[in-house]
Amino acid sequence: MTKIAVYPGTFDPVTNGHADLVRRATHVFDKVVVGIAASPQKEPLFGLDERVSLANAVFSEYQSVEVCGFNGLLVDFARDHGAVAVLRGLRAVSDFEFEFQLATMNRHLDPTLESIFLTPAEQFSFISSSIVREVALLGGDISTFVHPNVEQALKNKFSNK
Repeated sequence: MTKIAVYPGTFDPVTNGHADLVRRATHVFDKVVVGIAASPQKEPLFGLDERVSLANAVFSEYQSVEVCGFNGLLVDFARDHGAVAVLRGLRAVSDFEFEFQLATMNRHLDPTLESIFLTPAEQFSFISSSIVREVALLGGDISTFVHPNVEQALKNKFSNK
């Protein structure tokens, strides 16, 4: 039986912290599906197609990683991909309460879907997409936080503002 995990998120943009979790998850699962949520209510900087394209560039070296955009319930997306688990990252204790609520709701919606939490490597524990966007907007160096394609995409977005 193939063990598949779904790693959902907005990934606006995908960071090296996300990449670290995916890399480590590939050692635990046979396949990792990075599910990029449309999340129009969050008003993402990058459109869904842009976020999928950037994530594909970041994860292109992994044969066992698939990137897909989705709209709708995570449990439905996970079921459609044959996932047995939802992978989520915990950077700090403050993430736990929200992630616990999501995991509990997902378990209520689909009791067969497990939630697996990974903590990022220490050097990525403070990185979030929103912080990376803000540093990029203000002209800071984000090269150690994101893949070069993501860095360039952010520079392109903010050079027009």
